[in-house]
Amino acid sequence: MKSILILGGSGYIGNCLYKELSPFYNTFGTYYSAKGYQNNQHFFQYDIEKGGIEEIIKEVKPKLIISALRGSFEAQHEVHDYLIDLVRRINCRILFLSSANVFDAFQHFPSYEYDKTLSESIYGRFKIKIENQVMRLPIGKYVIARLPMVFGINAPRTLEIDRAIQNNEAIEVFPNTIINVNSDIRLTQQIHYLINQKKSGLYHLGSTDLISHFDFFKSIVERRHQKPGIYKQVYTSNTIRYLATLPKENKLPSHILNTYMDVLDDLSLRNVKK
Repeated sequence: MKSILILGGSGYIGNCLYKELSPFYNTFGTYYSAKGYQNNQHFFQYDIEKGGIEEIIKEVKPKLIISALRGSFEAQHEVHDYLIDLVRRINCRILFLSSANVFDAFQHFPSYEYDKTLSESIYGRFKIKIENQVMRLPIGKYVIARLPMVFGINAPRTLEIDRAIQNNEAIEVFPNTIINVNSDIRLTQQIHYLINQKKSGLYHLGSTDLISHFDFFKSIVERRHQKPGIYKQVYTSNTIRYLATLPKENKLPSHILNTYMDVLDDLSLRNVKK
């Protein structure tokens, strides 16, 4: 059975991936300080600032490394330098989780896989730098998955909205920003497909349609709480701004594609087990 190592396996998306992949692959993950992993033999404690990734890889012998790391950008650069050199030398691949923010300097249209990346944000420029490192590998050695905003029943973004509603606080929204979105359930299924089919290259994993940031957040509140929320509307420009990643060249099969309405359905509180 293929061994997979998820760096950042205790983070929200990393842990969702672990749950999706572990029934099918010999899946391992890393954690930094999250509780509940100390006695899990498939999880390794890993401090990105102190190192130790070499020992973990030596023990796991992964055929695929999924990078869902968080932490110091400088430390992440160093880790990815090591990983890219390793993947180049051995029988192993890397799947890097990137972000729609690699395009956040472009405002007037959605972005596709092979569009030029350009970012105004520190986070977006960091992701671009790692992407450029990864893309120096032979094409069959890597997958770069660019993610839009990801939601889920218990995702941090969703719980933040819930807290604001419960406390009668304003939710910050961007009426002029057009986005696409994904849910944790659908994202992990899409990544599972990429792994199972041994896909490589650049993939945009988000809804096939677009919606304004304000309208999407308002729809979440209506679906989950059946009440109007309080909103702080922020206008970052006088024109419509797009922060959306759509596929053009590397499209997924229709049965694992989703719309923003599918994502809203995934967030409905009626889906939560009592």
